[in-house]
Amino acid sequence: MIRGRRAWLLPASIVVALLLGLLPLPAPLQPYRPYWLALVVAYWVIEDNDRVGLGAAFGVGLLADLAFGGLLGEQALRLVVMTFILQRFRSQLRFFPMAQQVLAIGGLLLNDRVVAAAIQLAIGEPQLPLAFWWSPLPGMLLWAPLFLLLDALRMAGRRGGTGRPR
Repeated sequence: MIRGRRAWLLPASIVVALLLGLLPLPAPLQPYRPYWLALVVAYWVIEDNDRVGLGAAFGVGLLADLAFGGLLGEQALRLVVMTFILQRFRSQLRFFPMAQQVLAIGGLLLNDRVVAAAIQLAIGEPQLPLAFWWSPLPGMLLWAPLFLLLDALRMAGRRGGTGRPR
């Protein structure tokens, strides 16, 4: 079973995304931090919709809320909204050329910023700085390399060898 041999890839990619989100950045670069977790969840929703759906996005979001020490449920809500949109347009998005996928992911990351700003407004927190809105740009630029890396790792077991299960 090829799928069974690569079962470690999903949790490992989530852990790596969480760790990348926890890495300290200099204060001027902090608002430009890509939302690694959203990028990884987006990949898995697009490529393995059977294993990653709304429930998984909610669970990963709660884990991120605990890891990052933010408002409990904020990232869970943000990831669920993103996953819902991705699931709705998954069949079209899978066949987009990479340039169109990058733009679509950029739109989703911008939508995530809107949801985060709405949450901040709803709980009475001060609005985030203007640099906060530039964060989707690095995420867009990282989508293609991240997609290709995760796809290569996911498909590695299917290529090579005799084609027989090992």
